[in-house]
Amino acid sequence: MFIERPKEEVYDIVSKERVLILVSLDVDALCSCKILQWLFQRDHVQYTIVPIDAFTDLKTIYQEHEEQIKHFILVNCGGTINLIDAINPSEDVVFYILDSHRPLDLDNVYNQDQVKIIIKEGDTFDEIPDFDKVFDTQEDVGSEDDDEENASNDEEPSSKRQRTGEDSYLSRRARKRKWESERDKLLFEYYEYTFHGTSSAVVMYEFAWKMSKDNNDLLWWATIGLTEQYMHEKILRETYISNASGLHEHILRLNINEDDSSFSINCLRLSYEDDLNIALYRHWSLFDSLCNTRYTACRFRMWTMKGQKKLHDFLANLGLPIIQCKQNFTSMDIKLRTDIKELIDKHSKKFGIEDISFPSFIAQYGFKNKFCAADIVQAVSATLEDQSDGRTYSDNFLEALDVLSRNQADKLQSALDLAKRQTEAVVNQVRSFIDMHQVVCAGPFLYAHVQEGTPNAHQFARPIIIKKLAQFTLNAYAVMTKSKKASSLPFILAVPNSTDAGTCLLTGIPPLGEDFTRNFFGAAFDQAAEKTKARTTQDYFDPTVIDIKSEDRSKFFDALSALLV
Repeated sequence: MFIERPKEEVYDIVSKERVLILVSLDVDALCSCKILQWLFQRDHVQYTIVPIDAFTDLKTIYQEHEEQIKHFILVNCGGTINLIDAINPSEDVVFYILDSHRPLDLDNVYNQDQVKIIIKEGDTFDEIPDFDKVFDTQEDVGSEDDDEENASNDEEPSSKRQRTGEDSYLSRRARKRKWESERDKLLFEYYEYTFHGTSSAVVMYEFAWKMSKDNNDLLWWATIGLTEQYMHEKILRETYISNASGLHEHILRLNINEDDSSFSINCLRLSYEDDLNIALYRHWSLFDSLCNTRYTACRFRMWTMKGQKKLHDFLANLGLPIIQCKQNFTSMDIKLRTDIKELIDKHSKKFGIEDISFPSFIAQYGFKNKFCAADIVQAVSATLEDQSDGRTYSDNFLEALDVLSRNQADKLQSALDLAKRQTEAVVNQVRSFIDMHQVVCAGPFLYAHVQEGTPNAHQFARPIIIKKLAQFTLNAYAVMTKSKKASSLPFILAVPNSTDAGTCLLTGIPPLGEDFTRNFFGAAFDQAAEKTKARTTQDYFDPTVIDIKSEDRSKFFDALSALLV
């Protein structure tokens, strides 16, 4: 059930108990966790935080803690499956779900006792069907009608009563079949697309604000969570700007203009302003950032000599010497650094990159360097999916929490360096796909496969980075082929996952010309697997990312082709 009064129905209850917080491995979830952790520490609430990587972890972790803990908070996980069926908890256990994944499981929505779904005040869920249209309440009503009808017919001849009974039975069966048919259609339409709702970090921040416990740190984490949704194409630009405007009002409230003399060296100051949508440019060279940003790399077609010349022409038009552009941004001439946004905005239309700016959030710690929320998103994402030898996802989770803390500057710098290496790996793989013509048309969809043994292939076998690689590849292929068909077809990417198990990770993204936030591949993968009996595992919180046996991939794709025609 949806929670309308989170303080009374959630916080006041769990603050008196020991709570287990289960957190999925995405940036928005970590930001929500940081806000919740701050609130619990402030109010001396006993809690334990456990990261989880997939649905199978839920039951395992529940069983490990069911004797000691009766209140579980699930952050960006658990909302899309029937929790009670999946975990089979005791009746005194309550799950509090804070999950931006959609669509929510209807059993969770209509569970009145053990599942509490925390939402942003004002959010609407018009797509959720009525209870009577989904859950079978018709049979009991039909039985009462039949009893009344039988009672009124007691005095009629037995042959007539028999015919009447048969007609009533057939009528009841017909109503039942019609209701089931309508329900199946309704459920198919409801579960057909996966998408995202309001950022969980934004929901948590507004909750803290309503309790008068908010501050700049909590607001900064909320802006990072929202920015992650936008950068990873979980929400549309219009949705991002709408939510960002709400956070901007809080920035104005908490960041009253001060002169520099009264600005503490340890103070955090936030601002909301237009920024360049160029990857990590404050922590890289401008040249490398332009080469490794999806938007500019695709617009300039950086995989060609002509594209590289166009980039040099662009920088020349800006009046930026190439030697300045190839050194670290912080080492550039201070006047060039100061004017860079204005210069790029002035010449962007001429080079077809009008959307290179976007409204963003900037944080400044005392008099130190500024940090953009987009940079933090990339740093934390890279840390969460670090595939270095010996690292577990729990190690990455703890490291990522430290990266979000502003007193861990060394770890943030290491995370930014890791993000740059991962970004370069993505670009190199996209270049390989384009140069080797490895993106092929498989009928109703495009397809590419990272070959076994490819350098850095193991880096892409994670949910966040495989989606990033897929989005980059589809954009690059569309501009390189200049084909309208390329823009109208969805794209599927396969990456080797486990050599021992013989599996690969598979993801699908919608066509470029459609609403990229609504993805139909979760339901399509499920149907194709069921039809072909392909050995797949749909265990990630993003249903559009699955594990599949490599030898089953061919028949799986045949079934997908039939579904998508």
